[in-house]
Amino acid sequence: MQYCSTRGGVRGWDFREVLFSGYAPDGGMFMPESLPLLSPDTLRSWKGLSYTKVVMEVASLFIPPQLIPRDHLEVLVGEALSGFSVPEVVRIARLKGGLSVLELFHGDTLAFKDLAMTCTVRFLNYFLQKENRRATVLVGTSGDTGGSAIQSAKGLPGLDMVVVYPRGRITPVQEKHMISCLKDNVHVFAADGSSDDIDQPLRRLFADQELVKSHGLMSLNSVNWSRVMIQLAHFVYAYLELSGVKQDDVGAALPELEVVVPTGGAGNIAAGLIVKQMGLPLKLVAMVNSNDIVHRMVTSGDFSMAANVTQTLAPAIDIQDPYNMERVFWLLLGRDGAKVKTMMEGFQRSRRHLLPENHRRLVPAT
Repeated sequence: MQYCSTRGGVRGWDFREVLFSGYAPDGGMFMPESLPLLSPDTLRSWKGLSYTKVVMEVASLFIPPQLIPRDHLEVLVGEALSGFSVPEVVRIARLKGGLSVLELFHGDTLAFKDLAMTCTVRFLNYFLQKENRRATVLVGTSGDTGGSAIQSAKGLPGLDMVVVYPRGRITPVQEKHMISCLKDNVHVFAADGSSDDIDQPLRRLFADQELVKSHGLMSLNSVNWSRVMIQLAHFVYAYLELSGVKQDDVGAALPELEVVVPTGGAGNIAAGLIVKQMGLPLKLVAMVNSNDIVHRMVTSGDFSMAANVTQTLAPAIDIQDPYNMERVFWLLLGRDGAKVKTMMEGFQRSRRHLLPENHRRLVPAT
């Protein structure tokens, strides 16, 4: 399994290299050069697995045993997911009319990001200990990510954590998750502006490869492929539990499952599209708040930032620059790095992009 940049300038990186990175050197985001396929037989064989086992099976598709042997990977995932408030890690609440809610909030900071963050930090620590080295993590947060990253990495001797959050734009609970941590390896800063404003200088920092190498800079935002990779398991687990697929229905068509995904930075909806392209029969619905750039892009092709980020009661998705849409565009445009590079560099300069008609036809209408 090798990884490339969505902008076409980097190829042939392995999981460890991608894990210890932020944006790719060409400004793009890392993705697998090819996606493994989930056959109907494989999905049926996973029916009944616990959430932790599903995470293990999904991660093993993208992490070669030469980098993390399977028995080591199983221990890392098990340890990462052992501290949640319910033994099953995630729960499914079944409501009326066939509606169900996948509860992903049973981690230490009550954010769904705890699930992928705990696993990703375990992977990082595994390599840091093995190589006797240090890394510096830069995290810009719209609310949830910072606290989750701090809780997962606090006190680890090989990681320095630098977190920047938008002053006055997060909830008191989110802020306390960050500023109440007194571990020596955690450094928290408030910045003026929105989380989108914070992301711009962080992206420039990661483009400076001398700086990245000299300070061992990396990201734990969903820019990091490992975060998105673990989120694939959310969709697989939900599908196995809710779609009605049965182990003994050999040869039968797999039923489709509709999943509504709250969408801010678009990491989770990108994970849904990735696993859909791997063979999981999903109908994806992106749910946004007043910061509706994803909705406008889907309905009219208008991928343009509003003048300001609107503050809402859901600050974690108060985002006008959903950076993981770059991964979505890369998949929809047939993994054409040159097209994605032109599109995203233009968007970053002008904060506007209108999808041409031939590109709009590739975007699902939901």
